[in-house]
Amino acid sequence: MRYLFFTNTPAHVHLYRHAVERLRDRGHDVLVLGRDYGCTAALLDYYDLPHELYGACDTTKYSLLRELPQHYLAIFRRTLQYRPDLVFGVGSYAAHAGAISQTPVVVVADSEPTTLDHLAARPFVDTFLTPHTFGKDLGTNHYEFQGFKELAYLHPAVYDPDPSIREELGVGPDERYVVLRFNAFGSHHDVGQSGFSRDKRRRLVTELAERATVFVSDEADGTVPERARAFDLHPARLHDALAEASLLVADTQTMVTEAALLGTPAIRSNSFVGDSDMGNFLELERQGLIYNRQAFSDVLERSVELVEDDTAKARWREKRDAYVADKVNLTEIIVDVAEHAVPTRSEETVDCVASVSRR
Repeated sequence: MRYLFFTNTPAHVHLYRHAVERLRDRGHDVLVLGRDYGCTAALLDYYDLPHELYGACDTTKYSLLRELPQHYLAIFRRTLQYRPDLVFGVGSYAAHAGAISQTPVVVVADSEPTTLDHLAARPFVDTFLTPHTFGKDLGTNHYEFQGFKELAYLHPAVYDPDPSIREELGVGPDERYVVLRFNAFGSHHDVGQSGFSRDKRRRLVTELAERATVFVSDEADGTVPERARAFDLHPARLHDALAEASLLVADTQTMVTEAALLGTPAIRSNSFVGDSDMGNFLELERQGLIYNRQAFSDVLERSVELVEDDTAKARWREKRDAYVADKVNLTEIIVDVAEHAVPTRSEETVDCVASVSRR
């Protein structure tokens, strides 16, 4: 079989990398089409995945719109040359590649606010796979799995934290450190959304630097406030850093879920937070694994409280272990769908895999 995977962001590389490796090990032909966005290309190289870049995009608003025609031209050309049997992706690029090549498409989706992308992709997607917390119905070809997309690479079956990250970061075995992650809000679904202002970022650093070492990962321009240190290791080491951290504070999305699944306390604050928030963040807060906060005063208060709590990390690990115990390893589902339940334009995928269910 010939499989085509789309990785448009760093998170997509992590989502599909184990499945790509397993399918190749089993003798299948696999190609990854990636976008040079953030550290996507660096991760594709680091994991030595068989990939080509179809284009680039920076983190400023509307950059994607400018690049879109060239992206599609390159994608369509390479898809037709490769002639895949099945396409995997996260949105409309994969869907439209499948449409142009008359190839079945499987999309893993977990973000309800990407309405435009869902509308553009839905007519051409044969199977949607979403977490059990997903709060939108994508139609008769929509299936759920018990877990999150991040469990494709952070499930205990596929990931073991590497504590040597402390030495690489230059922190002691018992030294508390905090990771601050700031979003660029440059994606199409981020238009009109916002997170921490520059002043609030400085205030966060000032408060937390009194109590712990502070590392900053800034997606926008890499600016590091005074008294903080840049997270300047390879981006592939970020999950190890999160696993050892005492706390994550972020105005971004994916890393908050990752922290929760690693047993690290996390606080999320951006304009998405509210009554209509995404299902995965509402669920993780109900489980006591993250805090979603709109008011900056609440963020500061909770951050200080957690970083000063000597028992917080152990409690979070216990809660994480209990929560993840019955959640699936998504990589196994992706490989299972690829090898045993390939959807076609004429066949249903009902009961295709035991660990997914129709929405």
